[in-house]
Amino acid sequence: MTETLPAPTGLRRQLRATARLTAFSGGPLFWLGTLLHPARDGWSIAAVGERYGLTHDLQALGLGLQVVSLASMIALSNQRRELRSWYAAMAGTLFWFALIVFDGSHNPVRAEYAPSMVHEPADLSTPAALIVFPALLIFPLGYVWLGRTLSRRGLRLAGILLGVGAIAYTLGGLFIFTSGPRFGLIQIFEVAGATLYAIGYFLLGRRA
Repeated sequence: MTETLPAPTGLRRQLRATARLTAFSGGPLFWLGTLLHPARDGWSIAAVGERYGLTHDLQALGLGLQVVSLASMIALSNQRRELRSWYAAMAGTLFWFALIVFDGSHNPVRAEYAPSMVHEPADLSTPAALIVFPALLIFPLGYVWLGRTLSRRGLRLAGILLGVGAIAYTLGGLFIFTSGPRFGLIQIFEVAGATLYAIGYFLLGRRA
């Protein structure tokens, strides 16, 4: 297996501290934003006002911290071949970050003028689709791949929680398009998935 030279000791200590801190904070912030997420139909979004954007700000902040955590752990690794799964998870996190930012900024404006269009396929333009569809695919697959890598490294529980959590959370988002934004299982799947996912990040941070 191809190996890279390890970083200097002082730098590795800083990277470990960064990886731990961002893992411990990124997962819970994403979970909190998901838990506080209001109803997703246009009329509900218009009624809650700034709260919709605030929940997405929390999620985006959590995802940004997760990217920093993954980048720090990648820098700590000396196993180049295994890094492909880490990069896949990072790409999925970045795509989901873009989706969350787009959702939190676009839909409150749309809800003010055309609430019936919010979270409906008719409102999905080509630029939006270039963010939404890759995110729905790469985010869960990236974490399933990373989960398999972690399992081989003795972090089986963290890998399972990250992979299953990402899949469950993504399914909640898919329900918006298949069953409509008022479907009751959306929040259940997203909160359950985000809970497993956040715990997975906590366990990953402990072993950074």
